[in-house]
Amino acid sequence: MDWDKLRIFHAVADAGSLTHAGDTLHLSQSAVSRQIRALEDSLNVTLFHRHARGLILTEQGELLFDATSAMAKRLEATAARIRDSEDEVFGELRVTTTTGFGTLWLAPRLGRLYKKYPALKIDLMLEERVLDLPMREADVAIRMKEPSQADLIRKRLMNIRMRLYASPEYLEENGTPRTIEDFSHHRLISQHAGTAQVAAGARLVQTIMSQDIPSTLTVNNYFGVLQGVLNHLGIGVLPDYIIEDFPNLVRVLPEVESEEVPVFLAYPEELRQSKRVAAFREFVTEEIFDYRKRHQA
Repeated sequence: MDWDKLRIFHAVADAGSLTHAGDTLHLSQSAVSRQIRALEDSLNVTLFHRHARGLILTEQGELLFDATSAMAKRLEATAARIRDSEDEVFGELRVTTTTGFGTLWLAPRLGRLYKKYPALKIDLMLEERVLDLPMREADVAIRMKEPSQADLIRKRLMNIRMRLYASPEYLEENGTPRTIEDFSHHRLISQHAGTAQVAAGARLVQTIMSQDIPSTLTVNNYFGVLQGVLNHLGIGVLPDYIIEDFPNLVRVLPEVESEEVPVFLAYPEELRQSKRVAAFREFVTEEIFDYRKRHQA
């Protein structure tokens, strides 16, 4: 099978348009169309349904696109390994983690990594969905549970707990609860029960919600919960690592907290020798070590 035709097919399937694919490949629309027709003739199948709104893959086209997508990811991984044979740390590193950890802990600390490696390009992907590292949807992941995917190198970074926090202004106006039953006089801010979140945090929220709480604010990530707390809207369920960067927040009901939640860093086995991955792993490990030292002092 002609590799060049497969490359052009993949670009067309990805763009859904001969024109857009041609722009990406720096080819004319007619040249792209000729290559697609030649590929269809060689396979004796129709790869696209053609209509006024663009191109849609046929069943056979979907099968071929799955294959070319896997090929593209493998080639990308190989290119990354070749680049990582250089001595310098540079180029793109795709890091995925949750919205809460990424915005509240990781992003504020990245300046120290850039200072050490100014040619590094971080693509930070913040979402609750677990990306497929072996399929190179990301290079490195930081997750609130041990990854279950095979062929991953994993490192336990630290343990966190979900705790209750409020602003001094909120407590001054509404009083400080002394028991969990006192929540009947307060507003609870937490992640929505339907959003992806760690089980320990969900169980803590469920326990608190068993009280007669008159008002709640639910958000789909911890960054939103924090904004509600900072704006004096109520008492929030938040991970304990946020208190270092928001020391004015007051911990409420210290005896009420979740079980420990492990935080793992993981990356594919094939990136074991990657200098970018090593640099990021060392940076995160050092930041965690310093964080622990400050909180044990």
